[in-house]
Amino acid sequence: MNAADKSLQTARILAEALPYIRRYQGRTIVIKYGGHAMVDAALKSRFAHDVILMKLVGINPVVVHGGGPQISQLLEKIGKESTFIDGLRVTDSETMDVVEMVLGGLVNKEIVRRINTLGGRAVGLSGKDGNLIRARKLHVGKDDPLLRGSEIIDYGHVGEVESIDPRVVQLLESQAFIPVVAPIGVGEDGLTYNINADLVAGRMAVTLGAEKLILLTNTAGVLDRDGELISELDAAGIEAQLRDGGIAGGMRPKVECALDAVKNGVGSALIIDGRVSHALLLELFTDAGIGTRIRAGGGQKAGRKRGGAGSGITN
Repeated sequence: MNAADKSLQTARILAEALPYIRRYQGRTIVIKYGGHAMVDAALKSRFAHDVILMKLVGINPVVVHGGGPQISQLLEKIGKESTFIDGLRVTDSETMDVVEMVLGGLVNKEIVRRINTLGGRAVGLSGKDGNLIRARKLHVGKDDPLLRGSEIIDYGHVGEVESIDPRVVQLLESQAFIPVVAPIGVGEDGLTYNINADLVAGRMAVTLGAEKLILLTNTAGVLDRDGELISELDAAGIEAQLRDGGIAGGMRPKVECALDAVKNGVGSALIIDGRVSHALLLELFTDAGIGTRIRAGGGQKAGRKRGGAGSGITN
């Protein structure tokens, strides 16, 4: 490709992006950042660039991050065994200290540092800051035939979101900062709780009245039983996939979180592949987009192209 062709290609890309930039200006987009995108050095830099560009064109990104692998690595280093029940980490007081150090310290500040080094203005928060996230202890019931009833599993310092006070995030947005939030909350009992980052991102999006919730994952999106990407799902389609076994394991809470968000006022929720370079820009600023879109109503569609920002088809 010669220089003229490259210039023309760049012009076409910018022309395609412009309607989306206009549409999302002044809007909040909540991004759950996790998976391979958080551990691959090149992808970490590209994610930071994407978030900075969003802010520069007038969009308000709010980043909520995970950090499970980093927590496990540090626990292993100090000789503390990680225990999981049904995919949830059992978190005693000692483990919670490590979780808070990793999420609120190491991981959060590394994300902030990378964004700031590349020219952005990020500020790190945990749910403790400004009473941002009020948590309650998670209680999970599990049927046990031996007990002839439900057993309540105690995960220790694992919580769920009770409420979010958005004022500190809104203040940072208004001053052109990018909030980067660690999913740690405080309960009425004064204890610190580790909360699933997908759930925090979903509730954050609802509380902020976000235009979009974007969940970065290690897959192309929601796949059917044949491994094919499902481009769009609504409540009925999700129910069908759950019954068919197409949505299972770690994807299930992501889909349920996304559906809850759109049912409670978020414009749309996307589950996209964080392993793809510049995944955020591809989803936000191109007609085709990537991943799976979750919406409150309508039907499941096989087609991938969503149409331009001026076409009346929501992205």
